[in-house]
Amino acid sequence: MADHLEASVTLPSDPASVSTARGFVADTLGEWGLPADSEAADTIRLIVSELATNAVQHTFGQSPTFTVDLALGRDEELRIGVTDSHPRFPRRLPAAVQQDNGRGMVIIRWLTAECGGKLGVRPTREGGKTVTVHLPWQIRPEPVAGVAVAAPLEGESPGR
Repeated sequence: MADHLEASVTLPSDPASVSTARGFVADTLGEWGLPADSEAADTIRLIVSELATNAVQHTFGQSPTFTVDLALGRDEELRIGVTDSHPRFPRRLPAAVQQDNGRGMVIIRWLTAECGGKLGVRPTREGGKTVTVHLPWQIRPEPVAGVAVAAPLEGESPGR
C-alpha cells in the first residue's frame, strides 16, 4: 500500500448529492482495494450516506456545499470526514417511533463502534464543522478460484 492515499469531493447541499457522495466513496474504496460487495464497503457507504444526509438536511440552507474527504494512512486507518459550513454541531434528536428522521447520528455512532472505530466533531477555521469517523482498514484479499494465495506468515492463522 502507498504511504498515504487521499480523495475528496465537494458537492452541492442537495438531496441528490447524497447518492453522488456514496458513489464517490464506493469508487474510491474500490480503487484502494476494498471490494464493493464486502460488508465493510456496505458499512462505509451507510456511514457516508448518513453523514451526507445530515450535511444536507440539518444545515438549513446555510451551507451551500459539503465536502467528503477520505484518507487512508500507512497505519491502516481509514478517515472519513464530512465538512459543511454550518456552525451547529450534530446532536442526538429525540426519535419517536413514528418519526422518519433523527436517528442518523445514532446509526453512525453504532456502526463506528461496531467496527472498532472512533467518531469526532471539530470546528473548521471558516466557522463550520467536520464530522470525522476513523475506522480500522482490515482488507484481506479473498481467494480467487485458480489463483494461488500465499501461505500465512508465521504466527498468523489461515483465513485471517
